[in-house]
Amino acid sequence: MIDPDILKQVRSVFSSLSSDITLSVVRNSDEAQSAEFSAFVEDIASVSDRISTVCQEGERFSFSILRNGKATGISFRGIPNGHEFTSLLLAILNADGQGKNLPDEAITARIKALKGEIRLRTYVSLTCTNCPDVVQALNVMALVNPRISHEMVDGGQYQDEIERLGIQGVPAVYVNDEPLHVGRGDLGVLLQELEDKVGTDHDGEAVQPVRTYDVLVLGGGPAGVSAAIYSARKGLKVAVVAERIGGQVNDTTGIENLVSVARTTGTQLAADFRTHLSDYPIDIFDNRQVVAANLKDRLKTVSVRGGETFAAPAVVIATGAGWRRLGLAGEERYIGHGEHFCPHCDGPFYKGKDVAVIGGGNSGIEAAIDLAGICRHVTVLEFADAMRADEVLQRKVAGLPNVEVFLSAQTTALLGDGQKLSGITVKDRISGEERNIPLDGVFVQIGLSPNSDVFRNEVELTPRKEIVIDVANRTSLPGVYAAGDVTTVPYKQIAIALGEGAKAALSAFEDRIRGVI
Repeated sequence: MIDPDILKQVRSVFSSLSSDITLSVVRNSDEAQSAEFSAFVEDIASVSDRISTVCQEGERFSFSILRNGKATGISFRGIPNGHEFTSLLLAILNADGQGKNLPDEAITARIKALKGEIRLRTYVSLTCTNCPDVVQALNVMALVNPRISHEMVDGGQYQDEIERLGIQGVPAVYVNDEPLHVGRGDLGVLLQELEDKVGTDHDGEAVQPVRTYDVLVLGGGPAGVSAAIYSARKGLKVAVVAERIGGQVNDTTGIENLVSVARTTGTQLAADFRTHLSDYPIDIFDNRQVVAANLKDRLKTVSVRGGETFAAPAVVIATGAGWRRLGLAGEERYIGHGEHFCPHCDGPFYKGKDVAVIGGGNSGIEAAIDLAGICRHVTVLEFADAMRADEVLQRKVAGLPNVEVFLSAQTTALLGDGQKLSGITVKDRISGEERNIPLDGVFVQIGLSPNSDVFRNEVELTPRKEIVIDVANRTSLPGVYAAGDVTTVPYKQIAIALGEGAKAALSAFEDRIRGVI
């Protein structure tokens, strides 16, 4: 079932296994795809003498991973093909104690402190680029905490459950049969949500030693990575505190405008960032959410969820930005239930249906083009009186028969029963007339909102919450610098963020040698 060339690569990946791994299979021999499913698992087992299979009859196909005969808490209902193939490989490696995605000591302690028996289940689409991050993070939690189990479910194979649960977006995570999370997520975000949902015995207020550095970089996107590397090259002691290395880059499918790199993907670029960071003595603290900052003193301090505190005389804020929401009444209820932000992940749920894309910039028109190949009809709503997308994209979308574009269109309300979106209200900004548009789903592509709230009482912000910087990336406070999408720099691009991070680091070093900080 699996291509021989891929199996050859997998054999190499598993050549260092030191534990005995068992794939415990449940299958229904009468099921149409039973032979195909079983062949997949047998192919995986064939690549290493350390991997074996055991089978028993059951209702539907699934398999779980055992290490040295003991359950790991990780299982797959359906075949983890497509983007989830990596999740399977990592699950086996992680069970063997290998893999760069294993959490550090502080995060491990928080996972172990989660209360009670926790049954996690994630519904995925094998074409979803964001699903593996969630699956891999929850698999790690199951390995760390024996009271946690996690099951990946292929939504394409279990449409009956998808419909019964009303799932319209993936990844969709359930904990003890209750909804927990929909959409993008990583270990840090999911851990925070679980702590809020099930409780924790972790004493976040316990006194922990303050970690002190020469330069503290907040954020792991292009600007943060660049700032860290430039600072480390000056011989300084540097730490990166971030939710994830790569930041929003992880959510970008294709990148073709990074000079000297003709094309790459967001996940590959994020991996390259981490590799480059590892070339220097930079301490990486990812899966951290900054919850407090005191930047006015000479020695600045930053606290993260979980109780850790970091300090440095120089701080570079490179926390980036997140998807901007519509800000309409009831919006929170419809996210993942009709309102979405990723057409690649959630578009397949709307095959043959009617959807709208809100936003006429590059991302909006690219989303409309992608959705036009799946959906029956796509309505594009642009707030301005002219399109903002590149001319080549405008020409392409104009040639699609099932895409309709409206300018000067303001979305004023979300319609639905509180459980499922059924349409939107749109106002013509010229005539003032409003009309309701029946829809099955809405994809919001209206830009990004700076992640600056935690610094609002520390440094100067614009009304749009961007951190104000000068031409050298200095903020309103000595020793505090900012770079990338969180700042007032125009044009939020990867290439620009890389340069801005370098400038911030160089400014911090210049201030250091001049005695300013």
